[in-house]
Amino acid sequence: MSSIFTSIIVNIPYIIMALLAFSLLIIIHELGHFTMCKLNGVKVYEFSLGMGPKIFGIKGKETEYLIKAFPIGGYVKMEGEDSVSDDPRAFNNKTPWQKLSIVSAGAIMNLILAVVLFAIVGAAEGYILPIIGGVVPNSPALHAGLKVGDKITKVNKVNIDKWEQALTEFSNNKGKSMDIEILRDSKVKEISLTPLKNVKENKFMIGIAGLQKKMNFGETVSYGFNQTINSAKQIFTFFGSLFKGQVSSNEVGGPISIIRISEKAAQAGFTNLMFLTAFISVQLGILNIIPFPALDGGWIFMLLFEIISGKKLDENKVGTINYIGFVFLMALMVLVVIKDVVSPLKL
Repeated sequence: MSSIFTSIIVNIPYIIMALLAFSLLIIIHELGHFTMCKLNGVKVYEFSLGMGPKIFGIKGKETEYLIKAFPIGGYVKMEGEDSVSDDPRAFNNKTPWQKLSIVSAGAIMNLILAVVLFAIVGAAEGYILPIIGGVVPNSPALHAGLKVGDKITKVNKVNIDKWEQALTEFSNNKGKSMDIEILRDSKVKEISLTPLKNVKENKFMIGIAGLQKKMNFGETVSYGFNQTINSAKQIFTFFGSLFKGQVSSNEVGGPISIIRISEKAAQAGFTNLMFLTAFISVQLGILNIIPFPALDGGWIFMLLFEIISGKKLDENKVGTINYIGFVFLMALMVLVVIKDVVSPLKL
């Protein structure tokens, strides 16, 4: 018991960092909605971080800013969002384009945050060229004759332009013998080697490191956009696997799992936590544009229908549909949290 207590005490700073990172995603998302509400003249009653009982609140001129007990979401409570209001500043009395700008702002802000965080990581760590920057002693790479300065041009006849491509080919090789084409002193050379299995980490090792290079401003911005796009592709690939039944429940987690994973990332270093936060921000942005009632995507779908068809939807029916969707989402969230507690992800 004492060892568990000690472990919790030691990890408190990392847990706090994880909670702050998770809270940042929610604040940025809701800040997007809130800002567009103000720009479009919509009355906002509450800006809430978290769900459940109120812990702390500050009452502004019109809006109350709240922190609630459970850090698993947030919301901006607007006049006329779920019911019809005669107030000219109500959400339901704004044009479809104004409504669209408000409901889509949260997801857009999450994607912008991801670009910024990825760019900061790129500026801090630089990027890795497909050039060998180090060779591990007594490794397959050293025994095969690879040297610092060798540029990797092909792996198993696949052209290599980026270090990430080389890593992908190494991973896909699954420990079998591989052919690596390098450029050394302007001469092409082919080297064959077989990775060595690291029993402790249960993965195969070649024993090389790429050459790191610092980025200029333009490169950091490009890196931020590219990583955001790549993260989005990974998420859509995951959804594809999920719908095909290729993902087990053991690979799916909720807010508790996110905080636990973020805690591990914080222990590995601040840039690791920032990279993970950026990736989760992309996830949050994409999840919110799924066309499901009560999610931003549900609103986006209905508003686009209004704009394209020119037909106004029945606001009372829209409110009922969103209420049912909200109840379903809350029930799903409870189930996910229970799953997180009963059967947590293995880290």
